[in-house]
Amino acid sequence: QVQLVESGGGLVQAGGSLRLSCTASGRTFSMLVMGWFRQAPGKEREFVAITRRSGGSTYGDSVKGRFTMSRDNAKNTVYLQMNSLKPEDTAVYYCAARTKVLGEYDYWGQGTQVTVSS
Repeated sequence: QVQLVESGGGLVQAGGSLRLSCTASGRTFSMLVMGWFRQAPGKEREFVAITRRSGGSTYGDSVKGRFTMSRDNAKNTVYLQMNSLKPEDTAVYYCAARTKVLGEYDYWGQGTQVTVSS
């Protein structure tokens, strides 16, 4: 089992920055991919970014150039640095992990709220 705990959400003005953290515990060695997703009220869950244990990250089109995902393996933590935030970035952000290269995510965090005011 793997447990994921997000932190770092909050209220920020448009153009500002936030950094989210997701710390994993448990069988962390089994995680091949970790990702960030978000869901705004009344909308479907949206892919934000993933990072692979083998290296490399991929970003959703709406956040490319503004968000950066990184990881600290020693701390079993991934980060999402969010810059140039826009009101449309307002959502609950979820950390997720999977033990397979492709497919569904096996583990999800509880989510952290990010609110961007105009």
